[in-house]
Amino acid sequence: MSSIAHSKTRPIQRRSLHQELLEQLRGLITDGTLRPGMKVPERELCERFGVSRTPLREALKVLASDGTVTLRPNRGATIAEVTLEELEEVFPVIGALEALAGEIACQKITPAELAEIRELHEEMVAHWKAGSVQEYFRCNRHIHEAILSATRNPCLQTHYSMLAARISNFRYVAGIDAERWRLAIEEHEAILAALEVRDSAALQRIMRVHLANKLETVRNWLEKQ
Repeated sequence: MSSIAHSKTRPIQRRSLHQELLEQLRGLITDGTLRPGMKVPERELCERFGVSRTPLREALKVLASDGTVTLRPNRGATIAEVTLEELEEVFPVIGALEALAGEIACQKITPAELAEIRELHEEMVAHWKAGSVQEYFRCNRHIHEAILSATRNPCLQTHYSMLAARISNFRYVAGIDAERWRLAIEEHEAILAALEVRDSAALQRIMRVHLANKLETVRNWLEKQ
């Protein structure tokens, strides 16, 4: 039986089919169900989510536009592969952009936005304690996106999104051992603490370290493949 049948997906909610479908697909990439180089099993996914080929393919086009999947005429979609060399080029740039986002967010973030990030962080910690990898990474991704959103800088957000999407299937898929997972939680605790007191210098430093450590995790994972 296909691994798709055993994946931890949720039934699609009709309230926002397009967004929910994208979230579900990204979740399958995040938890490693859909791995780099793998052909996307469209029929199985349509059955799993209860949708037709049309919305699925529209969602795949969005993922293709940000580099997460590769579309080939008459051959369907495959999960994009990225070389270690490319990852080593992109991760430092992502780190620099996230550091800049942290600096600007410290100046512009509202109490409501900060409360939302704090809530996401607490939810993420709960998923960590429960060992729920996919839900942990979903909250993790939303925290980083919320910090970007707090900058109110469309130029920064566009450049970040373009690069982050390209490496998302490695940034979140790479295996993470218990110790590295614990350290990642500590780093996020420090990110939240710095954001709450608007310490931009500390937040920039933590963001760079956080991404550098993630690159090391990805590098170690790739070397074992």
